[in-house]
Amino acid sequence: MSTTTSVAPLTTQDAEILVTAARRAADTAGVTVSVTVLDAGGHLLAFRRDDRAVLISGETSTRKAYTALQLNAPTADLVGLVKPDGPFHTLPTALDKPLLFIAGGVPVHRDGRLIGAIGVGGGAPEQDHGFATAAVEELS
Repeated sequence: MSTTTSVAPLTTQDAEILVTAARRAADTAGVTVSVTVLDAGGHLLAFRRDDRAVLISGETSTRKAYTALQLNAPTADLVGLVKPDGPFHTLPTALDKPLLFIAGGVPVHRDGRLIGAIGVGGGAPEQDHGFATAAVEELS
C-alpha cells in the first residue's frame, strides 16, 4: 500500500503574490512589464500588463510561462537547446504549441512538485528572468 502526499495547488492568492513581487522588482529597475501566472494545467490564474509596457510583452510573458511549465525548467536554461546545433532545434516549429525560448519564464514548485509557472515580458531577457525568479523566491 502506497501513500500519496497531497501538495496544495497554486491558488489565485499565490498568483497575486507572484504578480505583485515581479512587478515590484520591475518597478525598482524602472522597467514596464507584463506578468502571466499559469496553474499546473496551463490555465491562466493571473495576468497584468503595465500601462506603458510594449503590447507584445503580454504574449511573450504568457508563452514564457507556458514553456517553463511544459518543460519544467526556467526558459533561461533552455535558450541554448534551440540553437541550430541544439537538441531541441526543431521543437518550436515541430509542435503547434505557444513555446518561447527566451529568458523570463520560471516554473513554480511546492514541496518539490510542479504547481505552475510565471512568465515576465517587457524587459531585456535577463531582466525578465530576474523579475520572475524574485517573484518565485518571494512565494517560497
